[in-house]
Parts: sequence; structure tokens; C-alpha cells
Amino acid sequence: MAYIGNTPAESFASFETETFTVSATTNYTLSHAVANENDIRLVINGVVQQPGSGKAYTASNTTLTLTSATVSGDVMYAVYLGRALQTVNPPSASVGNSQTAPTIITGQTAETSIATDDTILIHDTSASALRKMTRANFVSGVGGVNTPAFSVERNGAQAISDSTRTTVLFNNEFYDSSSAYDTSTGKFTPQTAGKYFITATALLDSDSNSNLKQVFIELYKNSSVMTEAIFDHRSGENSRRITLNLSAVVDMNGSSDFILIQAYIQQSSGGANPQVGDMSTFQAVKIIE
Repeated sequence: MAYIGNTPAESFASFETETFTVSATTNYTLSHAVANENDIRLVINGVVQQPGSGKAYTASNTTLTLTSATVSGDVMYAVYLGRALQTVNPPSASVGNSQTAPTIITGQTAETSIATDDTILIHDTSASALRKMTRANFVSGVGGVNTPAFSVERNGAQAISDSTRTTVLFNNEFYDSSSAYDTSTGKFTPQTAGKYFITATALLDSDSNSNLKQVFIELYKNSSVMTEAIFDHRSGENSRRITLNLSAVVDMNGSSDFILIQAYIQQSSGGANPQVGDMSTFQAVKIIE
């Protein structure tokens, strides 16, 4: 059928209806207010009733008045002619790929990356509405990154004095995400507040057979020992070398806190050269909270 102008958008129109619980009365209450009886079509027992004064029924606001009372067993419903529903929306599941324009989703392909100012649709449950939000705002405060982080090793042995706590200088960096580890001081100063998982491994060598009595490594936060690993052979047969491991979670203030590792070697006799051995390691990573 041809039209002058735009094609009407009522192709999928339907009208709200109301079914009444019938009793022996002429008076009923409508769920929706109407201007007059012409705003509804009344059907009783399958027969469309004629509206108007002196005819089958009149209506005003929410009051429906019949000329003749209904009886038990009658079936009566009203169609609200002024309350069209879904006048522009097609029925559910009736639209397929061929009915949508190719540009409805650019390229019709999934994105593999998202820019900071790109927007994401989310559902606001408090308002029962869809909202859009930029990626930058969407990810703000969600999750986090586990940096600063670093991993270093001792490249070549480091000589230390007998029975003296000595800061281990791990002099070879595998990675240091924020340049927070100093190879000259052995300190990790992250400058980012948070909790850090820290591990260290140290090979402690007395440089002489049966000369190792007691050794330990300590994890310092500033000037305080947080944890340590100990090997003590003062009451038994002495050894030459041992590898110690430690780990801890340390809360850092993000401004001045630092951590470092100190080693200690006690020999049973002098003359040897105690040392922290090659490939001893030290690493830390920020925990995502």
C-alpha cells in the first residue's frame, strides 16, 4: 500500500486491554482515566458495544457505566484506544542481521583494544538505566597494577667481614619497573604506598671447609628487622656453605620506607674469606589490593 510522506510507524502497534471481573452491576472502575466513552472499545460476550449516552455505555475519568447490568458468567473487556503500545518497536526476536545497517557497529567486528576516552555502556541499577562511561573512569579504582616491582641478583661474590652484619649489594638488575632499586646501596625504595611481597635467596660461603658455624640473612624495613632465615651449627659439625631463603609481606608508606637484605657469617676459625655467593637474588612486587 502506497503512502504520501513517511510510512506510518504503527506496523507493530497493539493496544492495552483490561478484563473485568463481572458482577450484577452497571458500574465498573477503569484502570486508566479516559476523557469519555469514545476512548475505549467495550466488548461483552464477544459483542462490541455501542458507546454514548442512551446506548450501551458511557465513561468518564475512571468510571464506566453500563445501560444494562451484567450478569454472572458474562465476559467483558475494554480496549484502550488511546494507549497504543510498542508503536515503533518490532516484536521480540523479529529483527535479524539482514535488517540492520552494516554501520550499526563499526566494522561489525570486536575491538581488540580500547582508548582512554572510548566509552563503555553500563547498567545503573539504582536508576534502572543505561549509562555511558569513559574507559579512564571505568578502570579508575578497579583492580590495580603490581608495580613497582624489581628483581636483582648478586653477579660475582661479595666479600663480607667475619661475624659482621653486612648489607648485600645485589649488583645486577633483571628488571626494575620504576628505577626504585639502588645497586650501590642495596635499597629498594618504591615511592608508591602499598603492601609488597618480598623474597630473597643468599648463598653464604665461609670459603673454607668445616669453617661455617652460624649464618643468617635478615630483611630490614628501614632500621627494623622484619624477618630472618638462620642456619646454626655451633653445637655440631661445621659446614662450608649454605643457601638461605626468606619471604615476607611488608607495608610501605610510599614516601621514605625502604627495604634491604643483610647477611651474617660466623666462622669457626679465622683466615678464610666469607662471602655472599654468586647468583644470590632479591625481588619484590606490589600486591594488588
